[in-house]
Amino acid sequence: MYIPDIYKNHNQAEIEGFLKNNSFGILVNQTNGRLWATHIPLELEHKNGKAFLCGHISKENPQWEGFTDNNQVLAVFSGPHAYISSSWYDHENVPTWNYIAVHVYGKVKIVDEKTTIAMLKQLVDKYESNSENPVRIENLSKKTMLQARGIVGFEIEIESIEATRKMSQNRNEKNYNTIIEKLSETKTDNGVAVAEEMRRCPIHK
Repeated sequence: MYIPDIYKNHNQAEIEGFLKNNSFGILVNQTNGRLWATHIPLELEHKNGKAFLCGHISKENPQWEGFTDNNQVLAVFSGPHAYISSSWYDHENVPTWNYIAVHVYGKVKIVDEKTTIAMLKQLVDKYESNSENPVRIENLSKKTMLQARGIVGFEIEIESIEATRKMSQNRNEKNYNTIIEKLSETKTDNGVAVAEEMRRCPIHK
């Protein structure tokens, strides 16, 4: 992805934190001569000194059939984003958009049923952690778990990551703070989230 230098994020810890907190991504590959994309959770893991994304898709989804023919895949993750009106500046300019995005490139490999079940357990445990009556994979009946035969588990060995954090870094302190104020006033989820992100890592201290 094209990223101007001013918006490139090289902070590995911050990028990994983003992937863990925004794990619902888009998996892109080429299957049967055409591009395919699926919206799925992809969980970041580390083992043997390497980083992986782990996930699963339905066997009815033809995307997985392309994993063996061409194991190169792209996973796209998005964070908060918001329209930035140039009317908020103290000078004439064009409107723009603030956003966070991460592109992960790697090699995909299908895993066995045992590993797939372990991935499912880890995924469910993560998202059930705050539930009043948390579901546990190990407590589900054999009949219910038969549904796991209808999915394909996989892991993506990460080869490279491109991360952009476009948060009005090209604005002076006055305009930067005005953007935060105006975004907060929108009272939209994305607008407020972008404002909070700009406050979290201010470019003017």
